[in-house]
Amino acid sequence: MPFIPHTEKDTREMLDAIGVQSTEDLFDEIPAELRIDHLHEVPEALSEMQISRLMRDRAAMDGSPVCFIGAGAYEHHIPAAVWDIATRGEYYSAYTPYQAEASQGTLQTIYEYQTMITELTGLDVSNASLYDGASGLAEAALMSVRANRRVKTGLILLAPGVNPVYEHVAEAIAGSQGLTFEWLPVDTTTGNVAFDQLPEGRNPVAVVMQQPTFPGTLEDVDRLTDWAHAQGAFAIGIANPMTLALLKAPGHWGEQGVDIACGEGQPLGVPLSSGGPYFGYMTCKEKHVRQMPGRIVGRTTDLDGNPGFALTLQAREQHIRRSKATSNICTNQGLMVTAATIYMSLLGVEGIAQVGRKSHENTTRLVDGLCAIDGIERLYEGPYFHEVALRFDRPVAPILEALATKNILGGYDLTKDAGTDALLVCATETKTDADIDACIAAFAEAMG
Repeated sequence: MPFIPHTEKDTREMLDAIGVQSTEDLFDEIPAELRIDHLHEVPEALSEMQISRLMRDRAAMDGSPVCFIGAGAYEHHIPAAVWDIATRGEYYSAYTPYQAEASQGTLQTIYEYQTMITELTGLDVSNASLYDGASGLAEAALMSVRANRRVKTGLILLAPGVNPVYEHVAEAIAGSQGLTFEWLPVDTTTGNVAFDQLPEGRNPVAVVMQQPTFPGTLEDVDRLTDWAHAQGAFAIGIANPMTLALLKAPGHWGEQGVDIACGEGQPLGVPLSSGGPYFGYMTCKEKHVRQMPGRIVGRTTDLDGNPGFALTLQAREQHIRRSKATSNICTNQGLMVTAATIYMSLLGVEGIAQVGRKSHENTTRLVDGLCAIDGIERLYEGPYFHEVALRFDRPVAPILEALATKNILGGYDLTKDAGTDALLVCATETKTDADIDACIAAFAEAMG
C-alpha cells in the first residue's frame, strides 16, 4: 500500500492489547550485540510528496529510447486492456494460493493460462509458472534426472544456441546437486549444432536445445531431438512463446517431440520494466507430470456437479515438508501470468502470428539496411525469426555509445559470446519504418 495507515494512537492500542510497552519489546529476544541503533547508510525519511517526486525523477532517467535489443527480453505492443485488468484490486495481489480452494478466481486464471501454454507448446501439461526462463531450465534439468532414472550420469548437454545466461543460472542452481553441463560442438558457419561432431557414448540424462537460438538462428530441432532420444536422453526444448504461432511447437519436434519445454514468458504481455519481473513457463508430457516442479491447477466438479478448480497431482510434501518435495519451487509469478493470460486471450493464435510476421519483416528490413554498410555483415548463415547476429570490422561498444546519444539502443553486444566483434539486433512489430531508417542511418554515421 502507498502509505502506513496506523496512527500513534492505533499503535498504542495494539501494544496495550497484547501487553507490550513498545514496539522494541517485540524484538527483545534478539541479543543486544546483534542489533544496530539505526541504518547508517540510509538517508532520512522523506515525506510522501518528496518520495513521489524522487521516484518520478528516477523513472524519468530511463528515458524512452528506441530499442533494438532482444537477447531474451523483447519489446512488444501490449494492448491497454491487459494491464488495466491485471492491475485491478482483485488481480493486483495475485500470488500462489495456499488456501487454494478459497481462491477460485485465481485458480481459474491459472488453469486458463496452463491450457493456453500447452496449446502453444504442443505438450500435455503445464505448471502454474516459475520465476523466469533461466530458473525454468534449471528445474527442467533437475526434473529430467528424476524422470529419466535409467541414466545416472547427471550429464546435461547444451546445444550452442542455448542462452548463456540460462546456462549460468542452471549451473548455479543445479550444479551443486550433482548435475554437470557441457556444450555440444558448434558449426561456425551456421552457429548451430555441428551434427558431424556430435559425441557418442556420453550417456547424457538430457539434451537442451533452443529455438530460435540465442544468436537468432533456427536450429534443426527435429534432428537434434531424435538424436537426444537415440542417446537415451530426455529432450528439453527452450522456445520463445511468441514464435510458436508460426514455428513448430516443441511437442512436435522430431518423431516423439521433446519431453519437457520451458522458457521465458515475458513476450506475452509483460513490459521490459527496466529488467523485470518476468515469469518462466514449463510444460511436459503427461507421463512425466508427477516429477514436474511447482503447482498444477486442475478442473473438477463439486458434490453438486458445479465446476471448480483445485491444486492437483502433488503431495503435501511439495508445499510443506520441503526436504521431501519434488522441488522447492512452490510459488509462481501470479501477476505476470495473469497479464499473459489476458494478452493471449485478446490476441489469440492469429494475433500472435501477426506479431511474429511483422517482427520478422521489420528485422529483415533492418538487417538488409545494416549489411549494406561497409564493415557490417551477418555472422551466421541461414534463416532467422526476429533477431540476427552481425559481425563488425571494429569494436561495437563505441558504436553503441554513439547510437545512445541519438536515443537509440542499437543491440546486444555479442563480442564476448561470439569471440569476435559482433552485435545481436532485434526489431519487433513496435518499430516503424522511420525507426528502422533512423537506426540504419545512425549506424552508418557511427561507422564513418
